[in-house]
Amino acid sequence: MRKLLISLTVILMMAFLAACMEEEDENGNESADENGEAAETLVETAEASEGDLVIERSIYGRTSPASTNPVMVENPGEIDTIEVETGDQVEEDDLIATITTAAGNQDITAAAAGEITNLEANEGDMISNEDPLAIIADFDTMSVAFSVTANVQSLFSIEDSLTTMVNDNEYETEITAVNKMPDDTGLYPVEGTLDNEDGNLLAGMIARVAVPENRVEDTVIVPTQAIVEEDDEAYVYVVNDDMEAVQTTVTIQESQTDETAIESDDMQEGDEVVVDGHMVLTDGGVVDVVEGE
Repeated sequence: MRKLLISLTVILMMAFLAACMEEEDENGNESADENGEAAETLVETAEASEGDLVIERSIYGRTSPASTNPVMVENPGEIDTIEVETGDQVEEDDLIATITTAAGNQDITAAAAGEITNLEANEGDMISNEDPLAIIADFDTMSVAFSVTANVQSLFSIEDSLTTMVNDNEYETEITAVNKMPDDTGLYPVEGTLDNEDGNLLAGMIARVAVPENRVEDTVIVPTQAIVEEDDEAYVYVVNDDMEAVQTTVTIQESQTDETAIESDDMQEGDEVVVDGHMVLTDGGVVDVVEGE
């Protein structure tokens, strides 16, 4: 009986040790293969580069037509005929409508080229000379307006060309106005224009412009994903010629979502840094570099 208990105890201990070793492997620690050599950890890498890192600030605004021209009548009267509909494209001097007034018939023509909007009157309606019959809007070129603080206002200059995102589409915005006087909200209006050749931009869309705020020159740049921060220390794993991941301490200069500027005496342009799989690595661990999706 005693021998049976001892045998069962030994079996339970062996099972417990095997479970612990399996759990250790699942947590990413290195285990030995059949030859007693350290197992490789699958990782993805990216090259470190050298250059300037521009830190950008995102500013949000809204789009509007670059120009709008109201269609006005000289004298009040009754609409005899309407030659256009909302959404029609007109050229300058195109006939919009004919009005019967006390002074006789009056032809209403387009003062500029563009698209007819806000046309709500119908033939036979009476119209005054105080409200526009319609609006002619230029949607080929759109305007975008921002309201910013004094500190951000100093980041803009007239004729700057800035990247703008609207509905995941990228456009180039040329800054046309940087006001030095605040509006009623205490913010400073900034305006720009962007081409709408594809016709996807509508009035009132949210636009995000990226304005350069800072620049770090002649620095080593790595993907932000490669940075590991622990105990007030930052480091990356650099893969050497022996396919070992060397933990390398770095100093972060500036960081963005995609890229980070660093300082390190042990790194240079072209070094392969681990960007995926580094959370289970240890210094000197053997790696196998695979391609990402």
